[in-house]
Amino acid sequence: MKSTPDVADDAESAGRGPVAAVTRGTAAREAHEGQTRAAVVQLLLEDGPITAPEIGERLGLSAAGVRRHLDALIESGEAQAAMPPRGSGRGRGRPARRFLLTAVGRARLGHTYDDLATAAIRHLRELGGDAAVTDFAQRRVASILGGVDAVEEDGEVEAVAADIADAFSNAGFAASVRKVGSGVQICQHHCPVSHVAEQFPELCEAEQEAFVNLLGSHVQRLATIANGDAFCTTHVPAGTPAPAPPEPVPEPPVGERPHM
Repeated sequence: MKSTPDVADDAESAGRGPVAAVTRGTAAREAHEGQTRAAVVQLLLEDGPITAPEIGERLGLSAAGVRRHLDALIESGEAQAAMPPRGSGRGRGRPARRFLLTAVGRARLGHTYDDLATAAIRHLRELGGDAAVTDFAQRRVASILGGVDAVEEDGEVEAVAADIADAFSNAGFAASVRKVGSGVQICQHHCPVSHVAEQFPELCEAEQEAFVNLLGSHVQRLATIANGDAFCTTHVPAGTPAPAPPEPVPEPPVGERPHM
């Protein structure tokens, strides 16, 4: 007797049966989980240290959902709980834990052509010395900040700092500005060249020099990713212009020099 083809088997082979539906559902859930995980990583990158409730509120996730993603990121070494600020233990209750990306987490965001860039700058130093590397670093920062106008009058420091942060964000640094006391801080939450800057600090030094020139103020680097910190932080005191270099004292004409 000739067997009749199983309709269910045909449906499965056509991708329309219950097994295929379950497979598609699983793939969709995994894709959604991946997108949500990426959104959590982006928040940790740009706004970290950040609390779990803040993540849930920003992304519309339940407390259990946030905890699931944070636990996975911590287990993989991509995230960690930040140390609470000094004095936060005073008062009622314990301070909420805040989370941020680790160096491993930032590294997985990509550091394009690190080895090639390091080799190229090393070769540049061999050919032209330290001055050549410094000149390259200054030109690189100038290309990033080319559209930013320098401070011209009082009250513009915060606006220019915001323009600097936007320019660096467009270059892949995920930068932001926050007001702190009487000044502001420029925070770079990601550095696409941090692995190169570890070997060539001229890159960071050129950035700081450019900040001084644009802001007309002394700035202080509080932390850098290249030195192993969570992010780069530059403090800009408001209303403290950088002193102008001293005027050179003209030499008197030879015939008018005092006799000894």
